[in-house]
Amino acid sequence: MLAFPAGVLVSCLLVALCPPVQSDRGPSPREVKKARETVRDRSKELAVTRARLATAQSRLDRLAAQVERLVEAYNGAMVVLRQAEQAHEQARLRLAAADAEVERTRQGVALLAAQMYGGMGTLEPVVGLIVDQGGTEGRLHRAGILGQLSGERSATLARMRDAQEVATILRIQAANAYAARQAAAGRAQQAKIAAEAAVAGQRRTTKALRVRAQTMQRRVEAARSRAELLARRRAAARSRARLVAGGATTGDVAANWALTQLGKPYVWAADGPETYDCSGLTMRAWERGGVRLDHWTGTQWTAGPHVPLDQLRRGDLLFFAYNTADPATIHHVGIYVGRGQMVHAPQTGDVVRVASIYRGDLVGATRPR
Repeated sequence: MLAFPAGVLVSCLLVALCPPVQSDRGPSPREVKKARETVRDRSKELAVTRARLATAQSRLDRLAAQVERLVEAYNGAMVVLRQAEQAHEQARLRLAAADAEVERTRQGVALLAAQMYGGMGTLEPVVGLIVDQGGTEGRLHRAGILGQLSGERSATLARMRDAQEVATILRIQAANAYAARQAAAGRAQQAKIAAEAAVAGQRRTTKALRVRAQTMQRRVEAARSRAELLARRRAAARSRARLVAGGATTGDVAANWALTQLGKPYVWAADGPETYDCSGLTMRAWERGGVRLDHWTGTQWTAGPHVPLDQLRRGDLLFFAYNTADPATIHHVGIYVGRGQMVHAPQTGDVVRVASIYRGDLVGATRPR
């Protein structure tokens, strides 16, 4: 950015002058207006994109928090499932014990049957008669048989029935509990997977919007730079017209043209039109006024009379040296544009800019001819 002291000449902002003999009206008002409209349009697009980015980031934050909750819910469901697995294993062991008890009671019933019927028949018909028959006749039949058994035999049959009922209940409870825990864990896992997928998608959306915002920011800056450049060139053209009408000097032409190159990059050994080094810029500036200079500070220093610093005119060349007492060490040159300011191409990585002439390495000035 250029920093001018208060009251600096308007000519220090000129950026597109040609030689007095040519007609250069500069960018039209319509071109300047269109460039400024482009800046406004791109700025609006950038604002919309930034708003969308803020919304997307907020949604991403919410989804991330939701994922954390669902992940923890899944972790909890897996803990409960492991507990259910342990309970299921314990129930299986109890069920095995209950089945063993049923088998023992069956054997006791078989023994009773053998004693009662004199060893005839097998276990299943007798058990069927005692346990499985239904209806009124079945109940009467069982009552008749039980009436013949002793207290010990009745107790044996009761234990078998109890064992069968316990085994059935345990089997159903264990299966139901395990299935419910598996289903809950499955739902928790699906919710976690869906939430993680939503976060991944939102991250992609947010990243794309962020990249778009950065791209649009660069486009806005480019449009703003172009609009400013066009405005300066138009102002320069108008100022040039005034200078020509008032009899501008060759030095004015050189200084005004140099101001049209503001912002162009410094490149070693370059002499335009898009890049310059210090002596390349001064050579082209005086060339606009019809004066030919070499692309070298050594001969530019001797291209005209040396001028006292208190008698400087616009367009004079200012030289800087490592040793101010020895012009042979001159390493840099700029063009005086008035009010203690010069235009110069400073160094690699910098651009053509306006700067103060008052530096410790200033050697002197030359007025080319």
